[in-house]
Amino acid sequence: MVTAEAARNVVGIIGNVISFFLFASPCPTFYRIIKNKSVEEFQVYPYLFTVLNCIFWIIYGLPFVHPDSLLVVTINGVGLVMELIYLCIFFTYAPNKGRKKVVYWLCGEVVFIAVVSLVVLLVFHDHNRRILAFGIICDVFNIIMYGSPLIIMKKVITTKSVEYMPFYLSLANFLNGCVWTAYALIKLDIFILISNGLGALAATAQLILYGCYFRSTPRDEKVVDAKAPQIQLAVSDGPGRV
Repeated sequence: MVTAEAARNVVGIIGNVISFFLFASPCPTFYRIIKNKSVEEFQVYPYLFTVLNCIFWIIYGLPFVHPDSLLVVTINGVGLVMELIYLCIFFTYAPNKGRKKVVYWLCGEVVFIAVVSLVVLLVFHDHNRRILAFGIICDVFNIIMYGSPLIIMKKVITTKSVEYMPFYLSLANFLNGCVWTAYALIKLDIFILISNGLGALAATAQLILYGCYFRSTPRDEKVVDAKAPQIQLAVSDGPGRV
């Protein structure tokens, strides 16, 4: 008979795999940046934000905050490394203004994370309160990241076209949200449950919208919108999403 802990580990591993592919989804964009030796119109904010999100989830999953959350730490650790690689590439090909932006934001994030972590760890000495504090912080960031694709939904409705709503990314977000929701339900983790449950609902709305406007999308359009990949990046960088 399969125990709840074994089932949770299996689901968590599946969630790690899906989250990894979400983290890897910006690779074509960075290949383009390297090839063109320019960041063009791409924005660095999604990656900076995801770094912050990953670090807080790593702290959340550490034994002195939330025991038995190794799979949360592993995927966000991998995600953090990947996001830092993206930032290094961006830094390499960005103009001076863009480079300064990366440095200033990263320094600010380090200070913010250090201050918040020290305050929580020094003020709260038991697991329950630490889980509550870091869980709320992680949920806020996760919900914002899961909700970022909703920005493009207005454009889809207005143009009656899903040209700039990537189906597979929406599907991956849906699967990611569902898997981590199941993970949270097997051994109740309210904070993983809340953000990923809402994420699954947001992705469901995107898929429904895609189905509604897929037929009305012009097939002969060859419009290149530099902002479209930015929207995708804001969505795809999220999986520190557990």
